[in-house]
Formats: sequence, C-alpha cells, structure tokens
Amino acid sequence: MGKFINPFTDYGFKKIFGQDFNKDFLIDFLNVLLEGERHIVDINYVDKELLPAVKSERGIIYDVFCTTDTGEHIIVEMQNRIQAHFEDRALFYLSGDIHRQGARGDWDYSLVPVYGIYFMNWKFQEGNKGKLRTDVGLTDLSTGKLFTDRMRMIFIQVPLMTKGEEECENDFERWIYILKNMETLTRMPFAAQKAIFDRLGSIAEIEAMDEPERSMYDESLRVYRDNLAVARGEWERGHQEGRQEGRQEGRQEGRQEGRVESAMEIAKNMKLLGLDIPTICKATRLTQEQIEKL
Repeated sequence: MGKFINPFTDYGFKKIFGQDFNKDFLIDFLNVLLEGERHIVDINYVDKELLPAVKSERGIIYDVFCTTDTGEHIIVEMQNRIQAHFEDRALFYLSGDIHRQGARGDWDYSLVPVYGIYFMNWKFQEGNKGKLRTDVGLTDLSTGKLFTDRMRMIFIQVPLMTKGEEECENDFERWIYILKNMETLTRMPFAAQKAIFDRLGSIAEIEAMDEPERSMYDESLRVYRDNLAVARGEWERGHQEGRQEGRQEGRQEGRQEGRVESAMEIAKNMKLLGLDIPTICKATRLTQEQIEKL
C-alpha cells in the first residue's frame, strides 16, 4: 500500500472533497476548473440524502452536492465503473436539480446555475475519446455562443491524463495528476509551488489516520477493488463473447461462401448442357446476373 489514500474510493473521495473542514480543497479545484467563468469564495454542503427522487438511486447519485456563496448548485460525482448512457444519466439528474428549484412558492422561473462535474475513472466508449476534459453547455448552434449559463456539465476522463509530473502546465493538470497517481506516490508533488497541495499531503496520508478512519478506508478500498474486479470480469466476458460470435459468424460466412461456389459450379455445367437461364436459376437459387457472368 502506498503512502496516500486512493481518492477513487468512496471514503477517499469524500475525505478530500466532501467534508466541510476540508472545503478549501474543493473550492480550489472548482476555481481552477471554472477559471474565467466563476470565482468561488465559499461553499456549503447539502445533505445528498434529501435530493434524489428515485429511491433505488438514493445515496449513490451525488458524491458531493454543494451550493456556492452566490447560489450556484454544484454536483461533483466520481464514477469508477463504465455505465451505459452515462451522459444521459448525468443530464437526467442535473435536470432534476433544476426542476426542484420550482418548489419555492411564488416563483417566476428564475433559476440559479447548476453544474455537474464528473470524475470518470474510465473512458467514454464512443465520441470525444481523446479528451481529458469535455465541457458541455447550452449554446446557440449557429454562432457557438452561450445561450444560457444555467446548466453546465464537465466530464473528466482521468485515465486520459498521460502527462508526467514535470509536464503539468497548470493547476488543473496538477490536480488531475495527483488524483490519478495519489495511491502510488511517495511524496506529494507540487507542495512547494502551492500550499493547498502541501496540506492535501497531510490530510491524505494513510499513517495519519486513527483506527476507526483506517477501518472505514480499508473497507472502502475493498469495495473499490471488488468493483474493479467485477468490471474487469464483465469486460473480459464481453470480449470473449465477441470473439466467439466472430468465430461463429466466420464459420457461417464460410459455409455460405461454400454453398455459393458449389451452386456456381453446378450452374456452369448446366449452361454447358444448354439449359435456359430461368431453369438454372430455379435449380441453383442463383440470380440471373450471376449466371450470365459465368
């Protein structure tokens, strides 16, 4: 086990980004992420259990849900397993938070902006494959200009962070580098450049945990590894089934090609015997065009 916690465990992610006394980590990351768009000076955490409308999803939809000092709603979610239609799922729950703003009595449809920020410890299977960060907003398609800032989604495909420590050019890349590699680091990088990373090192150090914390982290790490094993098993099974289907399709195609070649040989002999094309078509099930080319 490395020196620091795995931030993609449920416990590790919430320890870094989901606790009120560590809110400076989330504030710093959000300001880095939204640089030039928003500047956040404070956030308040909201009880996520009050939010999901679907009981089966309660407790797993929002890893972190907070509001800024100027009213924006920000959902930060971490996903370790590939999910079908993940973009649709993200849009569905983000839309739910917009819809809930209507339950405010005398309301004139004025909305506060809602942001969805999604850390994915996997890659999209299609579309935007090569992008570490994908920003989604509501824009005018003809001009590309922002239509409204009331809904924003940011998808971060952590495995696509391929830069080394010395190659990181900005604080966004430094944050993602640390999160991706934290479990294997022997020291906290960039600590001399930015005080927040030095403090992150002291908070995320495994040896600094007391016994109850260590037990919770170990259990969270076990669940994380079990989930990875299940996901890997599902991928391997799907890969194996794909190969099997390919072999079966290949055999079927081979048999079909063999039947066509045999029919062509028979048709050729029938033509030599002087039989008319309609009769040959009926006998061999070949088309007139195929027979005429013989």
